[in-house]
This record gives sequence, structure tokens and C-alpha cells, in this order.
Amino acid sequence: MTTLQKVWDEIDSTPDRVVNLTRDMVRIPSVNPKFEMKQGLNNEADVAALVRDRLDSMGLETESWDALPGRPNVIGTLPGNEEKSLILCGHIDTVPVGNGDNWTVDPFGGEVSGGKLWGRGSVDMKAGLAACIAALESIRAAGIDLDGRVSVHAVVDEEAGGFGAMDAVAKGHLAKNAIVAEPTWDKVMPAEGGLEWVRVTLLGRSGHAGFRYNDIFPQPEVEGRLLPAINAIEIAARFLAALKEFEASRCRNNYHPLCPPGLSTINPGVIHGGVGVGEDGLPLIRTNPAMTPDRVTLDLDLKFLPHESSIKVRREFEDFVAAFAALDPWTRANPPQIAWELGGLHFPAMDTPVDHPLVQSLIGHHSSLGAAPEVCGFDAVTDAAHYAGAGVDACIYGPSGDGFHGDNEYVDLASLHKSTKVIAAAILDICGTR
Repeated sequence: MTTLQKVWDEIDSTPDRVVNLTRDMVRIPSVNPKFEMKQGLNNEADVAALVRDRLDSMGLETESWDALPGRPNVIGTLPGNEEKSLILCGHIDTVPVGNGDNWTVDPFGGEVSGGKLWGRGSVDMKAGLAACIAALESIRAAGIDLDGRVSVHAVVDEEAGGFGAMDAVAKGHLAKNAIVAEPTWDKVMPAEGGLEWVRVTLLGRSGHAGFRYNDIFPQPEVEGRLLPAINAIEIAARFLAALKEFEASRCRNNYHPLCPPGLSTINPGVIHGGVGVGEDGLPLIRTNPAMTPDRVTLDLDLKFLPHESSIKVRREFEDFVAAFAALDPWTRANPPQIAWELGGLHFPAMDTPVDHPLVQSLIGHHSSLGAAPEVCGFDAVTDAAHYAGAGVDACIYGPSGDGFHGDNEYVDLASLHKSTKVIAAAILDICGTR
């Protein structure tokens, strides 16, 4: 019997291993407190403790620390050859339930019915983390010793920017390769665009709206004429029109073979206009339309393609803003201000080659268990970005389901079983045995 067959037989003979672990995690509410804070909902530490106990029971060297106050990461490691090292990553935070009346099951009940396991966080992504742990448990149970180092990363805060994974990376928890087990619906995803949050602040000159005629209608230049106000909201309107053209140009001229056309979008997500400036950098007075606004902040979600660098993208955007400012005497003298990494958020791009051994392993073993997977890029962003930005060759692969970030979330159990087998096979391929 081959090593792989021993491991797959172990997984087939213990199908409840991954199901029960997923269910146990789903039954512990771990809603990200940045979205909703409520007694009994924000139990990431309890999920982390469950994961750590599971990793300890396998004999892994475990460590845990607060990546954010009261919100611990957990890492378990089997030492080995660094040239064959592999990270298995999943996040333990979830989005809120939303309107509970729309759910037909208990969001934290972990109900199993109809070939599905239901509950918030089931497919996004406690099932993927469980698949990673169960795959490694099955290798250990089959008596297989790995040559390469393998580490399980259970991280917090992915749903709000990935600051758990960012902290793990900053502390040097890296490897040659990584699987991030987000749901991929029978796809293998070695690419992911990058993401920047950027704030543009447009400046005007305040005044009383009662004298707006003096601002916009030709007036005789007589002694004592009031200094005309300049409306920052109207500057912002012109800027948004120009931004739309710039976005369209980026979408037309950028292409990546694994991504849908037009992925490199720039979404104006938040706008504030008013007078003055508060400690948070936003306009101080935002409720008085009798004042001509002298400040507008625009918060943008700027997506770029897997093969693009953050440095290049930032430079192109800054050049666009400078070109816009040059069109008008006021904005030339009072250019827009640009602040990158708004809220500390920044996702590097990931572009692992399709012929990379990790990618080929996932494709091959998934194909051997059914239809060949589609190989494509991930449309949104995941923690894979933070590892890729630190030089780790990463790929996204995990189980299927539905209802993530919505109602009646579930993971498909057949897909979960298959994903566990494919991840186990990839561990064997990348780490090797001794």
C-alpha cells in the first residue's frame, strides 16, 4: 500500500474526525468584535484553545499570543526540513449572523442535515481550518513521519483586514509554501489581486452659503468684495468623475489570465464633507449646509492585479491625482492629500505560478478524486496575501458551501471530506516523508 493510500484510507475510515471538529468550532461563536461586540458572541479565545488542545494532542510544538487584545493566534509546528516547509492556515473569526430571523437553523448549532453542516463560520472558514488539522492528524494516525516542517496557523481578524496573519508574518512565522483553506468551490486558486485602502483629502475654502452668489457668479472687483469661498464638495464631484475615467482606463489596460476582466477597480466607499478638521482627519462640522465646505475626504478601495506591485500601483495613482490637480489653479496651489494604508490595511498581491509543485499537487489530487478543478484567481482578498507578500509561495484551496457573509451558511460535507484528502496529499508531496 502506498503512503498516500494509507493516509486516504485513514481519512475514509474516520469521516467524523473533520466533521466533528468543524461542528465543535461552529458551536463556539467567534464573531469579529470589530463588527459586533456582545456578550457570548466574541469567543475567538475559546476556539483558539480548542485548536491548541487538538494540536497538542498530535504532539505539535504549540504557541499562542494575542495578535490583538484578547484575540489570540495559535501556531502548532512539527519540526523538519525548512526547504520542504509548509503552512496550513485558517482564520477563526467570523462575520456577524445578521438578521437571525432569516436563518432556518441555529447559527451556532452546528446542525448536520442533508449532507451539510450548518452555522456561521462553517464554510468561512472553520471547515477549511478543520480540514487542515484533520489532514495532519490522519497522516500522524497512519504512522507517517514527514521530512519537511509543517505548521498550522489559526489566526484572528481575517474578516477585518487580516491583522492576525499580518502579526504572525511580522513575528517571522513563515515557510517556503502555504495553503490557505478558504472555500474555493472545486477550484485551485494560486493567484489573488492586491488591495489598498487610500484616503484622498480635497481642500477648498470655507464661507457662508448666503454669499454663494459671490463664489460662483461674476462679480465686479470692487473694494471690500468678500473673498469667494471654494466648495470642496464640488471639487470632489469633479475628482470622482475623473477617477471613474482613470478606473476604466486601468480596467481596459490590465489583464491577468487567471482573473476576470476588469478586476482592477477603484471603489469610492466612504465620503465626508464639511468644514474644519477633527482629530480623526475628517471634516469637523458635517451637519451645516449653510457653510461652504472646505474639506472632503474620500476613502477608496483600490484593487490591483496579481502581477502588479503595490509600489507601481501607488505611483500610478499618485500621478493621476497630480494630473487632476494640475487642471485648476486652486488645486495646483492646494493639491489633494493622499494617505495610504488607511486603518493599517494593505493586502499584497499573490501570483504563484500554475506550474509550482504545490499548485500542481492540489490540481492533480483533486482531479484524481473527480473532475479536474478550475484554476483561477481569487476575486477578493485573503490571508494568503500576507504570506505571499513575505515571500511564501501560497495557494488557496478549501471546501465548498454557501451562505458565507449571508444567511443559512453551510459547508458541503462531501466537499469537506474531499478537501481533507487533497490537503493531506499535498502535505505529503511538499513535505515528503522519512
